[in-house]
Amino acid sequence: MVEFCCIPIVYIMKTIIYSTKDFERPYFERLNNGRHVLYYIDALLNPDTVYLAEGFEAVCIFVHDEMNADTIKRLSQIGIKLIALRCTGYNNIDIKAAKTVNIKVVHVPAYSPQAVAEHAVALIMALTRKTHKAYNRVRENNFLLENLLGFNLYGKTVGIIGMGKIGEAFGKIMLGFGCRVIAYDIQHGRDVPEEIAFKSFDEILQLSDIISIHCPLTPATRYLFNKETFSKMKKGSMLINTGRGGIVNTLDAIEALKNGLLGYLGIDVYENEEALFFKDLSAKIIKDDTIERLICFHNVIVTPHQAFFTHEALEEIVNITLKNLSDFATGLDPKNQIE
Repeated sequence: MVEFCCIPIVYIMKTIIYSTKDFERPYFERLNNGRHVLYYIDALLNPDTVYLAEGFEAVCIFVHDEMNADTIKRLSQIGIKLIALRCTGYNNIDIKAAKTVNIKVVHVPAYSPQAVAEHAVALIMALTRKTHKAYNRVRENNFLLENLLGFNLYGKTVGIIGMGKIGEAFGKIMLGFGCRVIAYDIQHGRDVPEEIAFKSFDEILQLSDIISIHCPLTPATRYLFNKETFSKMKKGSMLINTGRGGIVNTLDAIEALKNGLLGYLGIDVYENEEALFFKDLSAKIIKDDTIERLICFHNVIVTPHQAFFTHEALEEIVNITLKNLSDFATGLDPKNQIE
């Protein structure tokens, strides 16, 4: 009698990865291990670059790709069945349009909450102790302490906007500093350490010495921090944003800085960052006057969307993205599908 052995079927998704960064490709190459056919391009996905996806089954995108209804319709017309985000936020995608043409959308709901939380803390520490100014000063052999006076974190009230996994990780770190931690979230029932007290949004503004933003960008949170919001905050308080740039009205933030309402600002995201971030513009003239004004403030630190940028986070992002592709290829309902 002839015995047949079961050979596992290898499912391969032919995927084009838009807006590929140099640092991503080695992770995809190493972790993919031949499971999927991956094609890398550095162009952003928008209506003008859809044609590059012809012949592929899936597109993999990042935060700055333009996924409006027009782009999605064109993707459908050339046979794309899956949009795989290699990030958590999906505010750049018209989910309704994707459903209309039966394209599934998956994302990476959590990769390393600690990476983003720790970067938020790094911004706070740099601003409180003016280490960015001291670094530049010492490089010029200036060892004076004038204008480097900082303040202790111990005993300060820290408000968190958005108590998902990142917000929770951030809260635990700040508790370790001996801070009083309060939080606002539309889902008050989240399971968080009992030392963290939920408050109303206005209470967060009024009570906090430091506010850190960890909520997604939605129609409800766009420009959540604006002229009115800044007027309610403790005078001279600190705002940290490692969430999404559109949550803060940058022009209003500049006015609050000029008027002393806002004492410190640390941002890793910026509402118009797609024209700037992930690019070397050191030999060019920046035409964005708003970001140039921000950079000029001594009490502002801007980092280029690097909060996620750790070895551990990149590995997790790539692993989950590849798993999403595999789930779709095998006919499973992707665990990380956006409904």
